[in-house]
Amino acid sequence: MSNSENSLVIEELAFAYPDGNQALFGVNLTIKRGERVALLGPNGAGKTTLVLHLNGILSSGHGRVFVAGKLVDNEDKESLKQIRSKVGIVFQDPDDQLFMPTVGQDVAFGPYNMGLRNGDLTKVVEDSLSLVGMLEYKDRPPHHLSFGQRRRVAVATVLAMKPEILVLDEPSSNLDPASRRELVDILRSLDITMIMVTHDLPYANELCERALILSGGVIAADGKTTELLKDKELLKKHRLELPVGFTL
Repeated sequence: MSNSENSLVIEELAFAYPDGNQALFGVNLTIKRGERVALLGPNGAGKTTLVLHLNGILSSGHGRVFVAGKLVDNEDKESLKQIRSKVGIVFQDPDDQLFMPTVGQDVAFGPYNMGLRNGDLTKVVEDSLSLVGMLEYKDRPPHHLSFGQRRRVAVATVLAMKPEILVLDEPSSNLDPASRRELVDILRSLDITMIMVTHDLPYANELCERALILSGGVIAADGKTTELLKDKELLKKHRLELPVGFTL
């Protein structure tokens, strides 16, 4: 069962797709409020399947998921709506979540649909863009921005919903070195529970003190990121590799 100290509690979560492919086999996981956790693992390990259970996009007949103490229950539509506002997912491609004429309208979209209006809406938009250093671009069309800037706006669209958990899918992909650094600084500054799904092991090490290795639908390792990344046999077993020349 969850309590106020935990952003996420997963109990015995198992899931099979309709074609019979078993993606998760009894996952147990607790993430405390404010923790930053890297979710590592080879392709096909079940990472996306696990994340999609956090806001009820996928539903399992076995096991339970609690977000901020609330059970993710697909039968309770009102509760599910609240849960989905508490789990903000930033997709790998920012263009998947930027579709309005201006940056400000993109950030306002979620809060507006949750009932925010006028000055309250303006404040949320401006505060969220300020957190990612993009306030001055509020009236710009998103497609006029660089890829790194669009990713920061995508983060702002999620922060505007004031989520309990920020989930980032491969946040460093396709970023140049300066944009990588800027995003690290922004994400470090946020006071929020964070789950980062990534193959970028140095980025995971830089941002997350704790890491999980999900492999074959189970959590194969859970510990300090630096310690896991020093274990060459563990990384090799689960098809994870540090870049050539990278040292811890």
